Amino acid sequence: MSMRNEKRRFFAAILIIGDEILSGRTQDANTSFLAKWLNERGIQLKEVRIIPDQLRTIINNVNILRKKYDYVFTTGGIGPTHDDITALAISKVFKKRYEYNKEALKILETHYKNSYLNDARKKMAKMPRGAGLIYNPSSSAPGFYLKNVFVLPGVPVILQSMMHSIEQLIKGGQKVFSETVTGKMPESKIGEQFGKLQKKFKDLSLGSYPFFQAGKIGVALVIRGYSKKRILQCKKVLQNLVNKIEKF
Repeated sequence: MSMRNEKRRFFAAILIIGDEILSGRTQDANTSFLAKWLNERGIQLKEVRIIPDQLRTIINNVNILRKKYDYVFTTGGIGPTHDDITALAISKVFKKRYEYNKEALKILETHYKNSYLNDARKKMAKMPRGAGLIYNPSSSAPGFYLKNVFVLPGVPVILQSMMHSIEQLIKGGQKVFSETVTGKMPESKIGEQFGKLQKKFKDLSLGSYPFFQAGKIGVALVIRGYSKKRILQCKKVLQNLVNKIEKF
């Protein structure tokens, strides 16, 4: 299990790497999974960036994010093809030699039984010198980590299967709690009072999300924060407000 430091707040960023995401050919399913996974462990996701498979772009973004946040998770670009350049980019970020990791190579040799281990597949064992492995129970090719940067594949099923490996490597902090009040009304009807409520509860984060369901307009009003007690106080006030508006 990840260690928890209840007094400290931990923040993370996700860097999604891949032209296929930017072109719309592939839908990103990793952000919502990682955001939930991190939040459950007391790590708040603060930023998500989607960038192309370009060496300099990857290097620049990783350098910015790793200095700004406790953890950076990259997804995509660690496969066998020529445009999978994430591992090379991370080597350049940390000024480490880009080479075959002996343990990673051994894992691939076992999985592919040598005869199927061509140069393209071998490439998946190349990473920065000194990187630790993130084991992959789905397709064997491991991810890796260096300092606070965790490098993961883009395929959601494979990424999800690897998170157990990461759990032992991270520290979590104060958990973010949330409560939702649903209103049967358009967002505009409660907007002004909802804004006033945010000013009253400055220590909390309030967000409104309109929806259209079964032919009716509604709004989900979400309260987030570090104190469950304060959230419940705010929820009580908000629920009364919603009830009054719905009567008219």
